[in-house]
Amino acid sequence: MTAVARRSVFGLAALVGCTSWGHQAPRPATAAPPAAPAPAPATPTPSRSPSPEAPATGVPADDVVVTFGDSVPAGTACDCVPFPALYARQLSTGARSTNLARSGLTSADIRSQVEDPATAQTIESATVIILMVGANDLAELFDHARDADYQAAADQVEANVGATLDRLRLLDGEDVPILVLGYWNVVRDGDVARDAYGPRTAEADVITGYVNEALRDAAAARSARYVPTLPALKGDDGSGDPTDLLAEDGDHPNARGHAAIAAAAVAAQPASH
Repeated sequence: MTAVARRSVFGLAALVGCTSWGHQAPRPATAAPPAAPAPAPATPTPSRSPSPEAPATGVPADDVVVTFGDSVPAGTACDCVPFPALYARQLSTGARSTNLARSGLTSADIRSQVEDPATAQTIESATVIILMVGANDLAELFDHARDADYQAAADQVEANVGATLDRLRLLDGEDVPILVLGYWNVVRDGDVARDAYGPRTAEADVITGYVNEALRDAAAARSARYVPTLPALKGDDGSGDPTDLLAEDGDHPNARGHAAIAAAAVAAQPASH
């Protein structure tokens, strides 16, 4: 989808309030993202730090949930069990979570990560894959970009996520469920955002819609399920105040927020799984 088309069809409530299965979110950067993916950094630049997860022991693993993404699935600023592990616990008895999400990663970084032969065995072991990335791609533009810059960045997110999904399908097959999670906001939200951004919170909503549209379209084209998180944190109409579900930085979920996201992912899981 072109940048012009993205602007003309954008409707925030429609993009963040639906799921699809086959048919159917430290920031200076250049004005537009690179056309080709950059190699994943050895030590990611902090922005949105992983929290350790210990796999279940002594119980055969029925499911292996492998997660790729940024600091949200990594559990930054929470000091809690992040949502991928909570999701795995609800998915099946003895399920195991392998969380490869890291703070600061962009869609280009994840594309490089899944193309690294070192991750192939982990991907092939997955019975469910979670992907949540794209917020950092646009958040780094928030202080200085024009609308066209945001749309170009969203187009690149769609291309990178599409290539990532193609690689995951190649390694793990067409039948493995892949959940592509959207964002409630690609920058800060709640009380922190109102203090920091003032009226620019409306701009944050718009660019979050661009990212979610890109993620939804990439997922739909590759038989992956798009899972919105905005209803989980801000209500069905997207107008709620998520402050009580966010960490003190206003940028990441707290324990209650992670539980809400996990519940949304469980609800979106195909009934046949």
